[in-house]
Amino acid sequence: MHNSSHIKSKRFSKSLWRLAAGLLIAQGVVWNSPVLAKPNDPKTITYGELFKEIDRGTVSKLELDPATKVAKVTLSGATPENKSKEVLLLEDNSELFNKLNTKGVEISVQRSADKTAIFGLLGNILLLVFVITVLSAIIRRSGAGGGQAMSFGKSRARFQMQAKTGVMFDDVAGIEEAKEELQEIVTFLQQPERFTSVGAKIPKGVLLVGSPGTGKTLMAKAIAGEAGVPFFSISGSEFVEMFVGVGASRVRDLFKKAKENAPCLVFFDEIDAVGRQRGVGIGGGNDEREQTLNQLLTEMDGFEGNNGVIVIAATNRADVLDAALLRPGRFDRQVKVELPDCKGRLAILNVHIRDKKVDPAVSLDLIARRTTGFSGADLANLLNEAAIFTARRHKEAMTMAEINDAIDRVVMGMEGRFIPDGKARRLVAYHEIGHALVGAIMGCNPLQKVTILPRGGSKGAAWYLPNEEEGLTSRAEFLADIAMTMGGRAAEEVIFGDSEVTWGASSDIESVTNTARNMVTQYGMSSLGKLSLGSNGDYSEEVAAKIDREIRALIQSGHRKAVEIINSNRELVNLLTDLLLDKETIEGEEFRQIIDRETGRKETLQPIRVRSGS
Repeated sequence: MHNSSHIKSKRFSKSLWRLAAGLLIAQGVVWNSPVLAKPNDPKTITYGELFKEIDRGTVSKLELDPATKVAKVTLSGATPENKSKEVLLLEDNSELFNKLNTKGVEISVQRSADKTAIFGLLGNILLLVFVITVLSAIIRRSGAGGGQAMSFGKSRARFQMQAKTGVMFDDVAGIEEAKEELQEIVTFLQQPERFTSVGAKIPKGVLLVGSPGTGKTLMAKAIAGEAGVPFFSISGSEFVEMFVGVGASRVRDLFKKAKENAPCLVFFDEIDAVGRQRGVGIGGGNDEREQTLNQLLTEMDGFEGNNGVIVIAATNRADVLDAALLRPGRFDRQVKVELPDCKGRLAILNVHIRDKKVDPAVSLDLIARRTTGFSGADLANLLNEAAIFTARRHKEAMTMAEINDAIDRVVMGMEGRFIPDGKARRLVAYHEIGHALVGAIMGCNPLQKVTILPRGGSKGAAWYLPNEEEGLTSRAEFLADIAMTMGGRAAEEVIFGDSEVTWGASSDIESVTNTARNMVTQYGMSSLGKLSLGSNGDYSEEVAAKIDREIRALIQSGHRKAVEIINSNRELVNLLTDLLLDKETIEGEEFRQIIDRETGRKETLQPIRVRSGS
C-alpha cells in the first residue's frame, strides 16, 4: 500500500514539473512576442502596403522602435487623421532600409522603455512560487501517507456518544423476550452499584444470535441509547487484513479506547468473520484471522470485574464460532433473536408506519397475519415498497391495494409477462383452481387468493394463510397437504389428459417428495415404524428400497385423492376456472363463499404459504 502511494506521488510530481515547464515556455512566448498590428485599424498599415507607399513616394519619414519592432510612418499629402501610420516590422528589414535610402526617406530611431525584462522577472517569480507551493503539498501528502502507514493497526471502530445512536427500546419491536434479557445491561450501565452491592457480576459479553434482519444491530444501538453511554461499533471483517498482526493490533487499540471511555458498550457485528473455529484455516495458528481471534480472547478474558465495558456481538452462524469465545467469562450469555410472531409483526408495523401516510381503512392486523416468516427488515422493506407504489399511482395515502401488491412483489417477485388468451392460459387457470379446490375440500389452511397473474418464475399461484399458532403438524395434515399440492397436476390430467400435462408441477412434485421423505425418515409416519433414518444414507440398500416405496405410496395416495376430488366436482372446477379467467384473481373470501354455496361447506378464516403452479 505504501509503495503504491509512493509511485502515485512520483507520477504526480512528474506531471507538475511538466506543467511548470510548459508555463515557463508559454511565458517566454507571450512576454517576448511583439504586439501585433490589428487588422482593419485605420492607424496601421501592413508591411506590403508600406512598400507600395514608398514606391508612390508618399513616405516622408520613418521612426523605428527596436524594442517593439514597430515603426511610425509619416505620409506626405495625407489628411491629418491619416498622416501617421504604424507598421509591424520583420526580424530582417534590410530590403526595406535599402528602398528607404534609395528614395531618400528620413530614418530615425526612437527607443521606448523595454518592459520585457520586468515582465519576465515577475513571471519567473510567480512560477517559482507555484513550484514551491506544489512541492510543499507533495511533502505534506507524503507525510500523511506515512502517518496512515503508522496508523495502519489503529482501530476503525465507529465511536458514537450517547445522543447519536438515535435508537431507544421503543424503536425496537417484535423481540420482547430479547429486550427483557438485555434490560438488565442497561440497568447495570446506569446503576452498577445495584449489582455490585449484592456481589453480582454483569455478563462481560452477550451474543445475539438470529436470522438476518431480525434486529440484532438495532437492539445493540437501543441498549447504548437507553443507557446513554458511548457506543463503539465495528464489523468483524474490519479486523481481518492481508498483513499478519494488523487485526490483533486493532483489537488492542479498540479495547484500550473502550476502557478509557468506560462505562461504554462495544458492538461487534458479524463476529463470525473473525471468531470462527481455529485450526481449520491454511497456516495453522499463524494466519491473520486466528491471531486476531487470539487477541480478542485475551482482551475479553483480561477484563477486571465490573469495569463498565460490555461487549455485545451479533451473528447468524453461532455454530461456527470458536468454543473458547463462547465460554463463561467471555460471551457468558447467548440471546436468541427469533423471527417475530403475529403479535410481534404487528408491533413492528406500528413502528415503521409512523412516518408514512396511511389510509384509515388499512388493517395492520391483517398485514401481520399475512406476513408469516417476515423479519423486521422484511416488514420495513414491505412498507417502503407499498409507499413507492402509492407515489407511483399519485395517491395521497397508502391503501390495502398498495400493500397487497407490495406483499406479492416481495414474496413472489415482479409481475411477469401477461399470458394471452388461449390453451396455455386455461391450463394455468385449471392448475391453480386444482390447488385451491382440493385444499378447500381437504380442510387445509384457508386460501388467501388464487391468481393467474405471473410473478417471478411462476405463471400463477394459490396463496394460503398458514395457522402459525398450531406449532405442530399432524399426519392427517401432512397427507392433506400432499393432496392439495398434487391438485394442480391432477386438474391438468383430468381436464386435458395425460398427454397434455406440462412441467408446471415440477416444484409441486419436489415439495411433496420432501414432505413424504421427512414423514418416512424423520417423523416415523409410515409402515417402517418409529425410526429416524438420517439423510446421510447410513442404512442398507434393502431399507433404502423400502423408504422409496413408502415415499411413492404416500405421494400416489395424495395424487389419487386429488384426482377423485377434481372428478367429483367437475362443474365446480369449470365454474371457478371461468371466473378466474375473467377476473384473473379470486380473493379467498369470495372463493370460500362459492364453495359454501355449491357444496354446503363452512370454513373459518385462519393465516403466507405459497403453492406456486405453472
